[in-house]
Amino acid sequence: MGSCKEGEENQPKCLWVQGPIIVGAGPSGLAVSACLKDNGVPSVILERSDCIASLWQQKTYDRLKLHLPKQFCELPLFGFPENFPKYPTKHQFMSYMESYAAHFCIEPRFKQAVQSAEFDHVGGIWKVQTQDCKYFSRWLIVATGENDEPFTPEIPGIERFQGPVVHTSVYKSGSDFRKQRVLVVGCGNSGMEVSLDLCRHNASPHIVVRNSVHVLPREVFGISTFGMAVFLLKWIPLRLVDMFLLLLANFTLGNTDRLGLRRPKTGPIELKNATGKTPVLDVGTLSQIKSGKIKVMEGVREITRNGAKFVDGQEREFDSIILATGYKSNVPCWLMSGDFFTKEGMPKTPFPNSWRGGKGLYTVGFTRRGLLGTASDAGNVARDIADQWRTIRGCKSSCNSHMILKRHP
Repeated sequence: MGSCKEGEENQPKCLWVQGPIIVGAGPSGLAVSACLKDNGVPSVILERSDCIASLWQQKTYDRLKLHLPKQFCELPLFGFPENFPKYPTKHQFMSYMESYAAHFCIEPRFKQAVQSAEFDHVGGIWKVQTQDCKYFSRWLIVATGENDEPFTPEIPGIERFQGPVVHTSVYKSGSDFRKQRVLVVGCGNSGMEVSLDLCRHNASPHIVVRNSVHVLPREVFGISTFGMAVFLLKWIPLRLVDMFLLLLANFTLGNTDRLGLRRPKTGPIELKNATGKTPVLDVGTLSQIKSGKIKVMEGVREITRNGAKFVDGQEREFDSIILATGYKSNVPCWLMSGDFFTKEGMPKTPFPNSWRGGKGLYTVGFTRRGLLGTASDAGNVARDIADQWRTIRGCKSSCNSHMILKRHP
């Protein structure tokens, strides 16, 4: 990485990066950096926070565990320790991330929030501006992922509510809500697990289920439901696998429609592939709903000073509101070039070809397939850039040899 200008305190203000610039030091950024290094290509990671995997370290609740078995959540070239449990905790996953970065000697440039990234058509290079430096490279890898910024929907009247309103990105434990009546808006994996956590701290959670949702058992007879699906997809069509998963769910969990959890007409895997909507893997929440300790509510019509009015006409009082409304991509806020991304910040080209955007632009972590998709993207990107890297290095070497021959016939 070369400097083209020095600042007042000998800090470079303008840097040429030999390999690609990677935006984001989460699992996606670390994975592609490791794969590049394995292919002999250097890179620079720009990270806006002061640590790797900041979403995991700073914006997740205490009881979080991986929802899938660890073998489906490994990053390329370096697996989980054998002594880790089947479903590692958040802290174990962070330990794995730290070990991964150390193993590949990955050292991101922290506190480098990207303000803009733009392709220079004249020079054929990417210009990436942070708050105190401008970086240049032939390649730009967007690794901020599809879950970068907390998403807060517009809910009528929420500004009138007198109690605390928090997003799950700042929720840590149900101990902060002990004996409270809590409205949880959102019924994905986070909303379900937060509701369970609240219940175990003697709170009274009410979870809003506005749309239909697939709830599947995390395991059946000790076997991962997801693992079964992955195995079956190798042999039989997706729709048959979906039918099998729904039969398993009905057998083990019963008819969830009676609990206010209506199933979509589209099967769980087909829906995930088409929309990115992940099925809920039950870790105990459903039994608490059946017992009445967690109440299921229909969509919110409006928030009042002391509670909420619902679309079915009910009105209830609450002490706190937790928004389990997920995250969104922030790519449109800073990527200024091209039309590879939608206005929602997702690649327009579907998986498995969403990793390459042209003109040296690449993406990792936008597959809607979790860490398995990240590993696939990272390998593809690294191999593609490595081919170009070797060609460029070969041309430079050839040119240098030619100049030497001309000088010394």
